[in-house]
Amino acid sequence: MTIQQIKYFLALSNELHFWRTAEKVFISQSALSRQIQSLEDEMGILLFERDKRNVKLTDAGKFLQEKWTVTINDFEQVVQQAKKIDEGTSGFVSFSYPGSIAFKFLPNFLEVLNLNLPDLKLELVEPTDENHEQLLLNYSTDIAFSRDEIKNINIASFKLFSEPICLVVPKNHWLTTDSLKNLNELKDEKFIISGLYKTTFFASLLRSFFEKNNFKPKTIIESDFGGMILNLVSKELGISILPSSFKFSKTKNIRFIDLNEEIDLYINFRKNDPNKIITKVVDYAKSLKK
Repeated sequence: MTIQQIKYFLALSNELHFWRTAEKVFISQSALSRQIQSLEDEMGILLFERDKRNVKLTDAGKFLQEKWTVTINDFEQVVQQAKKIDEGTSGFVSFSYPGSIAFKFLPNFLEVLNLNLPDLKLELVEPTDENHEQLLLNYSTDIAFSRDEIKNINIASFKLFSEPICLVVPKNHWLTTDSLKNLNELKDEKFIISGLYKTTFFASLLRSFFEKNNFKPKTIIESDFGGMILNLVSKELGISILPSSFKFSKTKNIRFIDLNEEIDLYINFRKNDPNKIITKVVDYAKSLKK
């Protein structure tokens, strides 16, 4: 039994006429008859009742017509999807990302993908431990946006842009860009930041930044979630330090003050990934680099 034989059967079950069906499927009437007879012989089922004038489905034929119509439609859709994946125009891609890019870069990037690859299905994951390298290696994600370069022989890493980190303060706070001369002026301020004991990249960057400026913050709340931190600062519960991308959150009652320290954004993906769509997606991300 072949897919083609099933298609011949379905065509004939709709037309119930050998000559018209043969014309529609572009084979001779005798060849169509042989294909149907071969299918019946292989299955040991009579599919059609025939006489010199009429062709009609048996009850078994009616049952298979109903079931095989669904099966063939599903089959055709699967084949079409596979072709799209092979051409790099469709498929499924999973992204992991830091929360800071959720307000501008990521929405802009997804807009570009939706415009150019409208059939692409996406999964977005914001990992709490930022272990993007392991997520890529165990195929839990296909593309990882990260703040640090992943140095692994099996992973390609490309820097998209750099941006400053910023002090985030309530709008009515005394601090301004001009008034901040030394970080130690903030020794009495209450900080809402990521736990400095953690091994995540941003926590490590903050530790290095504070050590370089010989400053120890008075941390009152620890959080790795930028959206929560912004809300707490807007309630005037303290101040924070975050990547400048958070400016685009449009949270009310806060101000951003650029610091003399930058953070990068990288796109990381498995080398030689057989999914051709990955290359296209990465190229679109590169087109958005600052």
